[in-house]
Amino acid sequence: MIGARPIDETEHFSFLKKKLQHFGSWAVRKASNTDIPDAPSGFRAMSREAAMHINVINDYTYTLETIVQAGRDKIAVTSVPVHTNPDLRPSRLFHGVWSYVKKSIVIILRAYMMYQPLKCFTYLSTIPLLCGISIGMRFLYLIAIGQGYGHVQSLILACTLIIVGFLTFMIGLVSDLMAANRRILSDTQYHIRRMEYDSLAKAQAQEEEAAQRKWEPHIVSENKDAAQKKSRQKIYNMC
Repeated sequence: MIGARPIDETEHFSFLKKKLQHFGSWAVRKASNTDIPDAPSGFRAMSREAAMHINVINDYTYTLETIVQAGRDKIAVTSVPVHTNPDLRPSRLFHGVWSYVKKSIVIILRAYMMYQPLKCFTYLSTIPLLCGISIGMRFLYLIAIGQGYGHVQSLILACTLIIVGFLTFMIGLVSDLMAANRRILSDTQYHIRRMEYDSLAKAQAQEEEAAQRKWEPHIVSENKDAAQKKSRQKIYNMC
């Protein structure tokens, strides 16, 4: 659950900051396939199950990456309106708007490439492939009309762009296989976390039960009788 701040009604937000907040939230919604209106908001609440599924990789901010992970892992995400206090001090997280924008863009792109690598690298490979095919078709047209002998550089450039596009697409395939392996490792990590939590909860329950039984009257009486019986047996053996 994410607390949605009234961005347009916040007085200490400048016009540029408000627009950048809306644009950043739109980018996160597209990357995570969610409908969160205020993605950079730090007002968060999550269940134990969701926390055991989430892995925060970057060391700058968790707000954007957790939304992308939750959306791609099919974890339910919702938002509620919240009110904020006036600005009393400058932010300790970033020193300027553009610094936060640059780091946020890197975080969003990195998270999107982690969870949708094939789609991301396919889009990237389309640009050099289309450029290389266009230049190659132009060279073939010049050859067909008898003017292609002075344009060998176009052929070299076309081949280079096509190779770059093909290699980029192959990187996307390898990254997609790595993403599938990461999902398997994430499921394994979740089950390990669940086992550790269950074992800790069970040990804590046993300790509380033992502490409670220790001070029960009949347990104390039984322990006292057992101690006296053991003492009498020891004296009898000595005699």
